[in-house]
Amino acid sequence: MKKIFFLAICLLVAGSVNAQRRYYHSQRGGDNRNSNNGDFYSPKIGLEIGGNVSNQISSSNSNYSTGSLVGLNAGLTFDLPIIYPLSFAPEVLYSQKGCEATTIDGIYTERTHFIDIPLLAKFRVGPAFNFYIGPQLSYLLSTNITYDNGFVVSREQYYENNNGHKSFLDGVLGVSFDINRSVDLHARYTLDLQQTDSQGSTYVPAYRNQVWQFGIGFRLN
Repeated sequence: MKKIFFLAICLLVAGSVNAQRRYYHSQRGGDNRNSNNGDFYSPKIGLEIGGNVSNQISSSNSNYSTGSLVGLNAGLTFDLPIIYPLSFAPEVLYSQKGCEATTIDGIYTERTHFIDIPLLAKFRVGPAFNFYIGPQLSYLLSTNITYDNGFVVSREQYYENNNGHKSFLDGVLGVSFDINRSVDLHARYTLDLQQTDSQGSTYVPAYRNQVWQFGIGFRLN
């Protein structure tokens, strides 16, 4: 519930600032900046779809790594201008993550299904180039684990892990390039920052998901 209130407050603040800015420019006869910047103060909603390349790393062993797994990401995007060149850019995405590894039992494949909610600050650093940074709330839907020993493939499905908890906090860095006012290409890096154990204390997990995301976005308004 606190997360919902936080998001609602951010949306209200961004909307209020945007309304005041638009009123100010209307009183001065419009925005005299170039057309690319002039479109900045219009709130935007869109769709995006793309791919994830994910694996797991260890926070305690720099030599530990797993093979990468390719997955899907797709969802809704928002762009709420605050003051040039800063926007608040929340999203709601379905995202597939996971990893592969070779074990004594065969090829281990772990695919996880998440709802990700990035809460990003977006900076316009050029006429068509943008930089993103911020936290991401990730909610685990399910985990599918497969063992393939070359003869038999066994599958298991879990609906929670992390000692019974499903919520994760991630950090996000990214860039995007506006092809035109309706289409953009983007790339991001996402890393798990923390998780909560069954006693409720917070710590850096031994194993963390890291995800490279690539995709295309479509503005709907």
